[in-house]
Amino acid sequence: MTDLSELDRGAAPGAADPVKVLLHRHRELCERAVDPLEIAAGLEAHGITDRTAARFRHRDVFSLAEELYARVPRDADAATAATPDAPAGGGDGRRSVTALLLPLLPGALCAASLAALTRTHGQMRLYAAAAGVLAVALALRAVLRRGPLAVPDGFAPRQATGSWTCWLLAYAVLGDGLLRTAITGGPDGLPDGTADGDWPLTLAPLLALTLAVAPATWTAGLHLTRARRKLATSRGLEDFAASVRPVLLGAVALFLGALAALVALCAPLLDAEPVSPAVLALGALLFVARLLTVHGFTRAPRVILMFTAVAQLLAPATVFAARLPGCAALGVPVEAVATAWGPAAVPVLTCGAGALTLLVHASRTLTRASAHLRPEQPR
Repeated sequence: MTDLSELDRGAAPGAADPVKVLLHRHRELCERAVDPLEIAAGLEAHGITDRTAARFRHRDVFSLAEELYARVPRDADAATAATPDAPAGGGDGRRSVTALLLPLLPGALCAASLAALTRTHGQMRLYAAAAGVLAVALALRAVLRRGPLAVPDGFAPRQATGSWTCWLLAYAVLGDGLLRTAITGGPDGLPDGTADGDWPLTLAPLLALTLAVAPATWTAGLHLTRARRKLATSRGLEDFAASVRPVLLGAVALFLGALAALVALCAPLLDAEPVSPAVLALGALLFVARLLTVHGFTRAPRVILMFTAVAQLLAPATVFAARLPGCAALGVPVEAVATAWGPAAVPVLTCGAGALTLLVHASRTLTRASAHLRPEQPR
């Protein structure tokens, strides 16, 4: 990060050309930028604010970035040569169709897998379940490797969050049934793949969430496009933050509306509740976590997903631990919550708290101009 005290000295009244000093410090950024907006975002990432820009005789960072951009010599022919040629034929059209239809694949495969489970028994059901999990996982991997939900190469996460996401999805399917059975003294056996067994499964959340991959992808793309447009029309960092915050909140609300509709659609097919706060809370958590991740903010999603998964795993664990001699008090809090509001209260509280925490974090980070830098630009 640039030493602001040094910038102050460079912008002192005695300095003949303070902008030239700044240009020298950030020449690589200015030469690599394709427009002044990227320079403004890069300067903000280095700690330069509108107040700092005033010391360089500019009203805001955007105005300062425009001068820096204009001062860097550019070869128009070289820039044109560096631009890749447009693909011939219908290449763009095919890619657009693929980008539009690919997010539908996880939900379609999950629906087909659940249909296969209802028509198989015994060992064949186990094979059908394994094949379905593998197919859905590969489809999700394909969706998360391209398009708006993909993490750019330059923003590769330090550590994957996939394992914690899998734990959260597993709890959505198995957790409520296990907790309800544990409170009543069970379970007496392993889950048998049905909703009526000793350890019942809840498959509606899995189907709704995989179907929601499509609206999540489209909504994330809409958010990225609108945020970039706001960046182009803003005249200051505070102006951009104020204009893009409703875009972020609107994207989250739009996704939750689509997810609620999918939950209601899946409910009669799987004998589930038409409205599931637990699924909405988990969906919001995963969606906001992914938005942060694709912008390069990986630490907060990883930590929040980890704490949420651990909290959910501790809920049935404390009920089982309460069966040990002298440990009955361990299960009292979870049993009280489950008795008052049902086992689903555990994922509602944990995922809801995690989603709210990440949303507050996103409203501070994704409203920065530097959050919308290209991957090769420095943060």
